[in-house]
Amino acid sequence: MPELEAVLTEDTTWTLRCPGRECSARSPDALGQLPRTRGYTGQHRRERGRAIAVRLPVCGSALVGKWGPLRVLVRGTVECVTRPAPCCGVDGPAHRAWSGRGNDAPAELIERILMPVTVQDHRVPHKSTVHANRREDVELFVRERDGTPPGHLDERTAVLMLHGRSVPVLAGFDLDFKSYSWADALAKAGYDVFMMDLQGSGLSPRPKMDDPRNVNPTQQNLLKPRPPGFTPGPPNYPFQLTNSNSDRDELNTVVEWIIRERGVKKVAFIGWSAAAFTMGPYAVKNPGKVSSLFLLAPIFPPEGTSNTPDPLPQPGFPTFLSTKDGTWNGWSNEVHCEGQREEEMRDKVWNAIMKSDPVGSTWGPDDEGRNRIRNFVRWGWNKTTASQGGVLGGSVPVLIAYGEYDGQVNTSSEDPEFNFSVRALYNAIAGDHKLMVKLDCAGHSVVWEMQHKNVHNLSKHWLKHLKVDGKTQGIFDMNTNGDISPAP
Repeated sequence: MPELEAVLTEDTTWTLRCPGRECSARSPDALGQLPRTRGYTGQHRRERGRAIAVRLPVCGSALVGKWGPLRVLVRGTVECVTRPAPCCGVDGPAHRAWSGRGNDAPAELIERILMPVTVQDHRVPHKSTVHANRREDVELFVRERDGTPPGHLDERTAVLMLHGRSVPVLAGFDLDFKSYSWADALAKAGYDVFMMDLQGSGLSPRPKMDDPRNVNPTQQNLLKPRPPGFTPGPPNYPFQLTNSNSDRDELNTVVEWIIRERGVKKVAFIGWSAAAFTMGPYAVKNPGKVSSLFLLAPIFPPEGTSNTPDPLPQPGFPTFLSTKDGTWNGWSNEVHCEGQREEEMRDKVWNAIMKSDPVGSTWGPDDEGRNRIRNFVRWGWNKTTASQGGVLGGSVPVLIAYGEYDGQVNTSSEDPEFNFSVRALYNAIAGDHKLMVKLDCAGHSVVWEMQHKNVHNLSKHWLKHLKVDGKTQGIFDMNTNGDISPAP
């Protein structure tokens, strides 16, 4: 039987409606029956954590065992997780994200329709421009979480999420643990969400990376026990793997595939960390394909080079490695608030990374593995690019968000290629439609921290209104309650 689970943070009035029938109740202090109203009976129960589970009978014999449109009206602070049965067959508007504060919340009732999000994994054909497999036909991994409601397909809003340097896209945006899946939150808000792995990352092809000899020679000592047949030494492919051109080519392939396959005119971008190197310049060159740009913790060297390195590929090696302890300890340097991250995340995040790396997961100690990170050459993302033609902040509105303890987006280096500044990015954007939000008690890994839900809500509001706090320009702070205020 279909079940709605609502996790209540305080006493909340909620209403469940089926065609011609209605029942409502206030959050109970004990198990009980909902009152019989207009011939309809439902049942609720109190669970640990102030949770209520509601089991609903079939709404009328005329439906012959199928569910009709099921509408849930929620007032107060409540987070709903829907679990309709496969036979649910519901229709109506999309899930809408909302949170209020108790019965003093906004007067309007928020309607949510219980309908499943469709999840599909795609392999998008692409002609590779990575030198290691140049001109080969490859398939780029793309996961789709589609929350577009039936009957509203012509209103579909496509969102494309792109990973950074070291974390595959599913581990970053679709972590299967509690409420950490950003993509799922957006899909439940009615968006058609796509997540892609560039070559060298996650479940897309990783040319030359399966050979352990192509690991950074200074990190080959991490390959213990040694993979079968491996002897430490110089790389068999002595070049860096991917570059700015190949990454943007792959992004373009996926964008055009989404536009073609889903019948949309433009795609909204969400990028984390080094995704800015790919999404930022792409949006500048292709404003006709990009509706908006949300950059979380963007890496931006204002004085970085605009020149394509010569020759390509650049000398080096294809693969870096990271370890479970190294990943956790590096993250720890940015944890300064009580409750900023859950201890469970150490295993949850690493396991998700390993799930996207079928080869790296077999390297190193048993039951741990190694995270293989592509080595790439980048250029063309700097203050000149960000201001070019007034595109960013003009035809492509931009929202930047970053954590107050993020030590990666703001650095001080004599090398301009590694001197990063988030404020410099905001200043470089020439258009007026630009916003920046600093997140309290958050680091570079905010997608897995206490502020993750507020980031989800911020992005949902942005995608719908292209505003923050009712404004299209400005710099703001967001506290851990999700409250936004102008930066001092």
